[in-house]
Amino acid sequence: MKKNYRIAVLPGDGIGPEVMQEAYKVLDVLKKHFFISLETEEFNIGGIAIDSDGFALPKKTLIGCENADAILFGSVGGKKWNKLSLQDRPEIASLLALRKHFNLFCNLRPSKLYPEIKYLSPLRPDIIQSGFDILCVRELIGGIYFGEPKGEGIKNNSQYAFDTEIYYEYEVSRIADVAFKLASTRKNKVCSIDKSNVLQSSLLWRKTVNKISKKYPDVNLSHLYIDNAVMQIIKNPNQFDVLLCSNMFGDIISDECAMITGSIGLLPSASLNEKNFGLYEPAGGSAPDITGKNIANPIAQILSLSMLVRYGMNLNQIADKIDYSVNDVLRKGYKTLDICNNDNYVTTSKMGSAIADSLINGK
Repeated sequence: MKKNYRIAVLPGDGIGPEVMQEAYKVLDVLKKHFFISLETEEFNIGGIAIDSDGFALPKKTLIGCENADAILFGSVGGKKWNKLSLQDRPEIASLLALRKHFNLFCNLRPSKLYPEIKYLSPLRPDIIQSGFDILCVRELIGGIYFGEPKGEGIKNNSQYAFDTEIYYEYEVSRIADVAFKLASTRKNKVCSIDKSNVLQSSLLWRKTVNKISKKYPDVNLSHLYIDNAVMQIIKNPNQFDVLLCSNMFGDIISDECAMITGSIGLLPSASLNEKNFGLYEPAGGSAPDITGKNIANPIAQILSLSMLVRYGMNLNQIADKIDYSVNDVLRKGYKTLDICNNDNYVTTSKMGSAIADSLINGK
């Protein structure tokens, strides 16, 4: 790790600033108790940036990210800005723009359920008896979200709209390489998700993944169609290790994996480029309906910071300690509203403090 690590902090909209405050508590522990030299600087992004600067991704924010070693992201968007055109809304004009600008082609979404906190999952006890540990590796800057042409028109007096699903072999090759490398450090299993029975782009996807797999003879490769995959994850999530997905299918699959842990508020993500520069963000959205109520779950934001420590700083042991601290407070019964089935829940700030305290005591 570098002697001094610079993090651009982008809290954003909705609950973003609230949960980011809890991540700051963990950052403070890292500096004071683990003696990690790091600097943070905040920048506006998303809807709040539209209101203050007129742009979802102001030039100052982009320059701040370019000068940083990593980006810690909160969330963007909300009903207030839904009146804008699709391309001008915070989600596309800021988050997708950052992904494209930094070539963040690789999205990592871990979904882990420890046996001792299996009560959080909505799945039957017999299904999640042993817990599960799934890593979704999603291609992030290709496919139907970015494919051209796209648009709308009128033909035969009927309005239509279209998007293009397009993948180049090199795009599939580089994300497949990441999936196989990560699987080789885990359980040596990759399941690639496609729809090659009907989609030409999926035929290329499967062909390319098979080609890349030959470089990793110790990793077992399997394939599933997307419709079967979503069923199999519910039926037996523990059968999976690394899931390799295109942009749209990964969007679907990773949210499903998040929900079976108990709440999307528990799931972090990392988006990386070929130089290992990363943007780290919670899997959930801005949740404007609960903004300011001190009830949002900060765990996804804190675990996103843990991923930054793991993949950005290469401090795996410290990342493990952060992960353990989260598991520790859940095991002790600390639950925010989204994972609590009664009125005995803790606030956002109390959950963040409990995790920070556990990290200090477990050091």
